[in-house]
Amino acid sequence: MYPIVDLIEHQTIAAVQNEEDLARALGSAVNVVFLITGSIFNIKELVDQVKAAGKHVFIHMEFIEGIAADRSGVAYLAQHVRPTGIISTKSNLIRVAKDHRLMAIQRIFLIDRSAVTRGMKAVEQSMPDAIEVMPGIMPRIIRELTNMTPLPIIAGGLVGNQEEIDEVLRAGALAVSAGTSALW
Repeated sequence: MYPIVDLIEHQTIAAVQNEEDLARALGSAVNVVFLITGSIFNIKELVDQVKAAGKHVFIHMEFIEGIAADRSGVAYLAQHVRPTGIISTKSNLIRVAKDHRLMAIQRIFLIDRSAVTRGMKAVEQSMPDAIEVMPGIMPRIIRELTNMTPLPIIAGGLVGNQEEIDEVLRAGALAVSAGTSALW
């Protein structure tokens, strides 16, 4: 079993895209927050707020201004910011995060069959704690992926209502990341 499975208590994850939504996420039932906003100047404060609310926080490496999505950027976050983990599309950052004892979620975009194949090959090499697939409204593909890997699947992107969340959960996703605060 993967430790991330034990973290997820609420099957919706707050994907926070701006600081105004952070307060809503902190007051919601979700226990995991994906930070897709912030900069080198405020990321520690944002992470500390999430942790103080008793929630786990993952930082999306490609969206934090002033912190490079590279080996040093991950090391900086691990040593000075201390999130639960990171999210990245880059396999090498997943491995670096694991070396720094951070959890790691690999985000893959599934635009066609070859993207599925390439994404699964990247996942096999990096061995993240979970995979976030985008867009997250593809139950058939999520079902296929759960048969291709033992890793937990998180569906994200274009999720617009509870029915879509329920559908991908029935397809085998561990959780759904949603940017719409009404879904938290």
